[in-house]
Amino acid sequence: MTSSSGNYYNQDQYDDEESSRGNGKSERKWYQSKKAESSRTQTPNYGTSSNANQQGLLSEDEEETQIYVVKQRYGVLSILFSVAQTVVLIVMMIQCGVAPLNINPMIGPYPDALSEWGAKNAVFILDDGEWWRFITPIFLHAGVIHLASNVFIQLETGAFFEREWGSITWLIVYLVSAVGSSALSVVAMPDAISVGSSGAVMGLFGAKGAEVIARCCESNKTDQDHVAYQVRKEQCAGVMCSVTIVMLFSFIPYVDWAAHLGGLLAGFCAGMILFAIDLKRACLSKFFWLLVGVALTVVYFVVVFQRMYSGNVEYAEELRDVCGYYKQFFDDYECKCQLGEGNQH
Repeated sequence: MTSSSGNYYNQDQYDDEESSRGNGKSERKWYQSKKAESSRTQTPNYGTSSNANQQGLLSEDEEETQIYVVKQRYGVLSILFSVAQTVVLIVMMIQCGVAPLNINPMIGPYPDALSEWGAKNAVFILDDGEWWRFITPIFLHAGVIHLASNVFIQLETGAFFEREWGSITWLIVYLVSAVGSSALSVVAMPDAISVGSSGAVMGLFGAKGAEVIARCCESNKTDQDHVAYQVRKEQCAGVMCSVTIVMLFSFIPYVDWAAHLGGLLAGFCAGMILFAIDLKRACLSKFFWLLVGVALTVVYFVVVFQRMYSGNVEYAEELRDVCGYYKQFFDDYECKCQLGEGNQH
């Protein structure tokens, strides 16, 4: 999503080095090279997220480097979620077989499998109270192409966000976005059976936007503050570009635009709260953005869930028998798993 030059370190490494500097025992250059230290008046070339995501420790002979400090070296949960999503798809394809391309162009199982495995299905959520379907769609994908596109973004951009924020913050944003994604989809597209993790991924983008806004009150007194500011500024541009592209694709048939939009909004709300709390100093902006985040979160989920359970959501009763539902569209369709399908998001 972003590119340029730079290196990263996790916070423990950086803290250890700062301590060793105080004792006059520094063995590595963590912040600037000898060249940069001898010429403080030069305009620094700050590192950015893409290269920071690729490089490890600084070599001692490196001429000039700026470092972006992140909280952890690996995006552990991003990797684990991606592995789980891949395993689920493989198991589905083994159990249900690979459907012909005229039935599933995503190279995946017969579509009747998805509803029973936990896809977003308004009938079962509203009538049967199967609330877990707000979360389970993020583990399901229509096929190899659908999975690959989502996992790529999740591992490239999502994993770096996890390393910046820490796994706990990342998980909160991811799950809140998943719920917000499915909830808005139930309200806006009740006749669609939907699967995919891109609603949650869109939530990560929304949270990054919230972080940039919430941290605008922080000062840039140290070199690391400047590096972080430059990285966030570049990330913000990349996020806006990615969100625009995804939302444009959302209006292609069989893509759940409501899930994308719902995830983006829910992620922004959650991110505003989390990053307002995480601001370094207690300033007026901190409490202001915290209040904004809480207000937006309450309004979003109250409005969506009130609409959802008000009895005004109309959906096709045929979705209770998903196997029969898909037989309407394919003359030679066989319900190999006796299950159900959906749109991709």
